[in-house]
Amino acid sequence: MSERAVLHVRGRVLAGPDDVRDELWVVGGRITYDRPAGARDVRTVEGWALPGLVDAHCHVGLGPHGPVDAGTAEKQALTDRDTGTLLVRDAGSPSDTRWIDDREDLPKIIRAGRHIARTRRYIRGFAHEIEPEDLVAYVGQEARRGDGWVKLVGDWIDRDLGDLAPTWPREAVEAGIAEAHRLGARVTAHCFAEDSLRDLVESGIDCVEHATGLTDELIPLFAGHGVAIVPTLVNIATFPKLADGGEAKFPCWSAHMRRLYERRYDTVRNAHDAGIPVFVGTDAGGTLPHGLVAAEVAELVTAGLSAVDALAAATWAARAWLGRPGLEEGAAADLVVYETDPRADVRVLADPRRIVLNGRVVG
Repeated sequence: MSERAVLHVRGRVLAGPDDVRDELWVVGGRITYDRPAGARDVRTVEGWALPGLVDAHCHVGLGPHGPVDAGTAEKQALTDRDTGTLLVRDAGSPSDTRWIDDREDLPKIIRAGRHIARTRRYIRGFAHEIEPEDLVAYVGQEARRGDGWVKLVGDWIDRDLGDLAPTWPREAVEAGIAEAHRLGARVTAHCFAEDSLRDLVESGIDCVEHATGLTDELIPLFAGHGVAIVPTLVNIATFPKLADGGEAKFPCWSAHMRRLYERRYDTVRNAHDAGIPVFVGTDAGGTLPHGLVAAEVAELVTAGLSAVDALAAATWAARAWLGRPGLEEGAAADLVVYETDPRADVRVLADPRRIVLNGRVVG
């Protein structure tokens, strides 16, 4: 499209789960529902339009061994874009990806700074590894470095215990979360197991990643405090392989990981049914490939969410939670067009017909 081109999207525009319109226009990179007068050089796209998909747990600039070069980070971002992900909450990365903000052809990123972990209690090369007395200072540093989020590692394997265990004492968590909130940032935490969750929620955390340790006892606590979860079911699918690899050295941990995996769908369904906000995230980067949002939405449906609720977790609701617009009048035109109604079958998300980013057709 040229600088003066106008884009006309028609068919069915899913501006909300119950807000279906016949068409929208893109003028100067912005959405309008008013037909522009005297428009020339109009390009028409037909189909079912959704807001650009959201991956609320992704890692651009992170590879299996830590930070990657800019070329690799660019490929990661392009892979996400080309599968319809146009907004990413980067849930921890040691790389400086601010240069992406200057690229109108790459997804928009909301950063959580770098992971903050306990010494020798996370994947080497990923996180700041510190002790509890330094947590407040590092939270402040990453709150200023990020885009309104801070990422803690809430639990990890304790080699002496031979199983998953909380990484922070409660008083350190309380102080760290309070510091983030003082600076206007929200806090999320990596948590696989059960034991760290109560302290985190009662200390005011805003979100928990993975949340496989949610139990019937803890679900009301999450719901009462309005704490969101990002289950990353495509990542939880790797638990059996991880458990097999650690069986000989850490049999208790391996058995625990298998139990968390086996109840994963029940955990997510029960959380959603209790009113806990559930959002789509893939944990791409590190060891998982990018471009898995469609697969994660399908996993939420398998877990028991309706197609509309699973779509909301990757579109309308996710954008509202992150404070970013969807298909609203005057918003940047970030949208994906599909051949058929994704509410009827979410698997269509894996095959976008057109991708529009900042008002330009990019795929």
